[in-house]
Amino acid sequence: MKIGITASTGQLGALVIEKLKLKTDSANIVALARTPERAKGYGVEVRQADYADPSTLETAFEGIDTLLLISSNEIGQRQAQHENAIEAAKISGVKRIVYTSLLRTDSTPLMLGAEHLATEKALVKSGIPYTILRNGWYTENYAASVTGAAQNGVIIGAAGDAKISSAARADYAEAAAVALTQSGHEGKTYELAGDEAYTLAELAAEVGKQLGKPISYINLTEDEYAAKLAGFGLPEPVAKVYAHFDAATAEGALFDDGKALSKLIGHPTTSLAAVVSQILSANS
Repeated sequence: MKIGITASTGQLGALVIEKLKLKTDSANIVALARTPERAKGYGVEVRQADYADPSTLETAFEGIDTLLLISSNEIGQRQAQHENAIEAAKISGVKRIVYTSLLRTDSTPLMLGAEHLATEKALVKSGIPYTILRNGWYTENYAASVTGAAQNGVIIGAAGDAKISSAARADYAEAAAVALTQSGHEGKTYELAGDEAYTLAELAAEVGKQLGKPISYINLTEDEYAAKLAGFGLPEPVAKVYAHFDAATAEGALFDDGKALSKLIGHPTTSLAAVVSQILSANS
């Protein structure tokens, strides 16, 4: 059975291939990438696949039985790009698509939800058997906050005291590998999040604990946070998007206590302490 991994040179895609190698022979894995040269060291078959170029997708998907459709990182272009991939999969005879969506896509206050929901609907409409993995936040999304706190003793944000049920990127990669290689996931939609929920103040406390010095969390309004980020050099539109993420977090966008992720992978998700330690070690 050929398993194709789109966006295979991204952080999640590369980890999925690592996890898949533990579950199936490398000969069964096809790395699909816009820039194939970046995947040459994976030890698997590599094909060019560009979401924005449907002609490359039809060729890339030939002979693929199960396709992991990792969401594009081009916000605003995702719906069209994902629909290109779904149509190409239909033409090429792909038998099942596993899609990485967003936690509670149909009700999330995150602006990212609309394109993910449109993709889910297109997937259902396609008639191709599917599995939807609604991924929550990656704990690694806070890497810049953790490394910044190590230098200046402060984490800033606009999430208030909202709980965040994030998980390590590797946990989500393992969930994808399970869904790709096991039967029984057809037609299922999984709300995936970490076992452990924490506030940004608790994140700051964990960083401080590991560094052996006090780290505080300063809560700002959404506009204040956007202004701070712009002051750090982020383009204003990007700063506003990041501030929106925190404002949505304050509304509960990143909290989930269903533990579907740990059930799917068969073990607890990676702890906040472990990911903080990895981030600090990588930047020491």
